[in-house]
Amino acid sequence: MTRLELTWPGKDQFLLVPRDETGKPVWVPREHPAAAEVRTTEFVGEFGEVNPADPHSDNLLFVGDSLDVLRILLEVPEFRRHYRGRVKQVYIDPPFNTGQAFAHYDDWLEHATWLSFMHERLHLIRELLRPDGSVWVHLDDAEHHHMRVLLDDVFGRASFVDTVVWQKADSPRNSARWFSTDQDYISVYAKDPARWLPNRLGRTDKSNAIYSNPDNDPRGPWLAGDPYANKPYSRGLYEYEGPTGRIFTPPPGKFWRIAEAKLRELDEDGRIWWGPNSDARPSIKRYLSEVGDLVPRTMWFSADVGSNRTSNREMKALFPDLPAFSTPKPERLLERVIRIGSSPGDIVLDCFAGSGTTAAVAHKTGRRWVSSEILEDTVDTFTRPRLEKIVNGDDPGGITADVGWSGGRGFRCVQVGPSMYVDSPYGVLLSDDATNGLFSRAVAGQLGYEFQPFAAPLCGVRGRMRLAVLDGAVGREEVQAIVGALTDGERVEIVGRNVLDGAAQMLDHLARGSRLTKAPRDLLTSSTLRSRRRVLREQ
Repeated sequence: MTRLELTWPGKDQFLLVPRDETGKPVWVPREHPAAAEVRTTEFVGEFGEVNPADPHSDNLLFVGDSLDVLRILLEVPEFRRHYRGRVKQVYIDPPFNTGQAFAHYDDWLEHATWLSFMHERLHLIRELLRPDGSVWVHLDDAEHHHMRVLLDDVFGRASFVDTVVWQKADSPRNSARWFSTDQDYISVYAKDPARWLPNRLGRTDKSNAIYSNPDNDPRGPWLAGDPYANKPYSRGLYEYEGPTGRIFTPPPGKFWRIAEAKLRELDEDGRIWWGPNSDARPSIKRYLSEVGDLVPRTMWFSADVGSNRTSNREMKALFPDLPAFSTPKPERLLERVIRIGSSPGDIVLDCFAGSGTTAAVAHKTGRRWVSSEILEDTVDTFTRPRLEKIVNGDDPGGITADVGWSGGRGFRCVQVGPSMYVDSPYGVLLSDDATNGLFSRAVAGQLGYEFQPFAAPLCGVRGRMRLAVLDGAVGREEVQAIVGALTDGERVEIVGRNVLDGAAQMLDHLARGSRLTKAPRDLLTSSTLRSRRRVLREQ
């Protein structure tokens, strides 16, 4: 049976970013190294209180492409143990349309490029989410309709929760050609809709204002509820006499919501309102003291969560001497998103960090967070300084006063490393960055080994399997030395640029179940990747 599917040119290939010199999008076969490479990382700074024992568990600000960061979190063992299947909420505010991120393309290529770009990332996001996690995708009209179908394709149509409409403009744009667009959209999908449950929102003075107490009920303010129901109810057809002797029956096609005995019980307890003259239709009182927090609604007005004008003011207050940051989001908007989708201590991820609003709000509300931004200049100018101000307690704006934030906790900065591979007319070659030390780390992450830099000649471990990476050729002498470093029951995977005659036979003789891998040819092959993914699933 054929299912409904969104298709576009290049869907079955990999979108290579950055583009080539023609300025056109480049789709390459799935065998291309960029389609599978897991890059290295380096901790390049820390701020505030961090965990000296395990830096991977701290709040993390990555500098690098979102696709590389998502792969690192999923597949590098030191990160994987903290993040694969453990992220409670993902909020992303990706490029709203390809005109912003991929300039100078024909229209059909714009959509195809954008869809390929997002498709790769959404699949990885799904693997990072907890079973009770959710993803929130913030877009405008340019691609919202495509994103809905794309999310159906990746998460399944049954995982759709709802679409939030945010009033981003608090005044009309009189220069608009047709309509002044006031709204953005946030599509919400659950990893497993049977397990995801949103947090309710706290009550406000505005939501409580509809409750009153005209009869001075000692139980406090109440709201009159409809006593009738539209659904058939076998015990919901009866006559009831009010205080003045007036007889009441449900209108045609309706039924009493509760049985007669229950209505009489409530009436005797003073929980029925008969109007100021005691002769009105009965209403069931709902007391403010007995109602819970508010169910989230899908219309979010600027008066409640802020607008584009709000976020611009927030950024100007943080960085008064800098040019305005493009398209920031107000902190109250992100506070509502994060409060509904997560709880204190949960991990919140945003792989399009921008000015850092998601991380800022997550930090102030006690969540753990991971953010990434591809533009180093944006990180240096806006994202990192903003988060430093929050840690220091030097950010009085946004939601600071609402949540009582005064500073504390910390975060680490992580730099994504360069590619280890070059795609040439002669095949995939190792790049100039693939020196022995850095290349060993890259291979460990690529093959799912935990890196061990001080265990030469071994450099990685995965259960009873060890890893050794050589900068040159692997011969009999190298095999003997490496096997000699193993303990009883251990096997080894040896990676080298060249494999000399007899090396494989000797390795099989000395440590059965071990293997030799030629770099770079065998590191990114389909069989190697399948093996790695099988190991990751088993772990």
